[in-house]
Amino acid sequence: MWNAECGVRNRFITRAAVLMAVIVIGLHLHTSIAVATEATLELQPLISEALQNNHDVWVAGEKWKASSSRIKLAGSLPDPMVMVGYQNEGWNQYTFGKMEGAQWMYSLSQMFPFPGKRALKEEMAGRDADTAAAMHRAARLGAVAQVKELYYDLFLTYKDLDLVRERTALFGRIEEAALARYATGMAQQQEVLMAQTEKYMLLEREVMLDQKRRTLEAMLTAAVGRDQSAPLGRPVELVATPVPASEEELVRQALERSPEVASREKMLKASEAGVHMAQKEYYPDVTLAGTVAKRSGEFQDMWSLTATFNIPLYYKSRQGAALASARAMSSAAVHDLAGIKAMLASSVRENYSMVRSADQLMELYRTGLIPKTRQDFDLSLSGYRTGKVEGITVVSRLKALLDLETSYWTQFAAREKAIARLEALTGTGDVAGNKNEN
Repeated sequence: MWNAECGVRNRFITRAAVLMAVIVIGLHLHTSIAVATEATLELQPLISEALQNNHDVWVAGEKWKASSSRIKLAGSLPDPMVMVGYQNEGWNQYTFGKMEGAQWMYSLSQMFPFPGKRALKEEMAGRDADTAAAMHRAARLGAVAQVKELYYDLFLTYKDLDLVRERTALFGRIEEAALARYATGMAQQQEVLMAQTEKYMLLEREVMLDQKRRTLEAMLTAAVGRDQSAPLGRPVELVATPVPASEEELVRQALERSPEVASREKMLKASEAGVHMAQKEYYPDVTLAGTVAKRSGEFQDMWSLTATFNIPLYYKSRQGAALASARAMSSAAVHDLAGIKAMLASSVRENYSMVRSADQLMELYRTGLIPKTRQDFDLSLSGYRTGKVEGITVVSRLKALLDLETSYWTQFAAREKAIARLEALTGTGDVAGNKNEN
């Protein structure tokens, strides 16, 4: 009776194992073929491509060109005015050449702003162009940082996929041990099912990670301005990027080189020029006009020269209000500059702290937790084969090992992304290139 029961049990376990093996082998064969055929994806070519094709960079660059083109326009004189007119005497007939007052009139006039206004307008336009240039630089740095962060997320996803596939093989070892113990009556069927369930859960996780990989590839493709149908590939193996400088040095670099600070400084100078321009508006502009009156017959031609001035009669509601507005904008620009400096310093310190924390955690994982947990798993698996350790203990040790290895690479990616943000904050991200590829 016992032999018959054992035979049924062995056939059930064998069929379940064969089914699981077919699923795992099929999935891994598909994955192996895909990995073997995919190209290597390097970071620096992606950065170069993004700087050339990223749409935000293009928009910021065109705005800079437009602002630069307005500098000369702002400082140029207004268009001269030409007047053509006729003066007639009486209503009944055309009296040109017949009456003394009948005449054709031709006038040319030019408005000249009060001295200093044109220079101030040109200065304001120049400051706006400088601001646009700084924003273009900020767009470049932002594009590079975005590409790097997506690249590191994609690298992490591939690492997680590798770990899941490797740990699936280890769960296969646990399953083999459970089958052997079950076949000899040393273990219950529940232990076999538990090992197989864990394998199925890893397969589910692999499918989810593969979906995440495709999403990140689509986002990275859009960030570099590439056709969505173009394939990417697997990121190359990376080593940790050295920390660029000390915390205080990074803060200093951010305050000196950041395009965000530069743009606010240009805005402040433009607002100061706007205050001076508003003060100049209290002074009148002059329009010079030369007129020729054409007459015929015995009547001689006439000419005249006039100067016209505007009178700032409503200075309280016009020039005064404009000056108050300009001063308020200048005050806002001062506080905006102070605020962006404080924000930059805080962001630098936050990302620097993330880098240092990641360094400590990675060292702890690499030299302590992962080796010890791996050793604990190997010992528990050996003990399980001999009946000294329960199956749940082996499974929990392997899951802990997977979690720790995943955490290590998560911290690695977080560290690299923090350094990418530091490079953007300090204004070096679009020229630093990729320094951590093997």
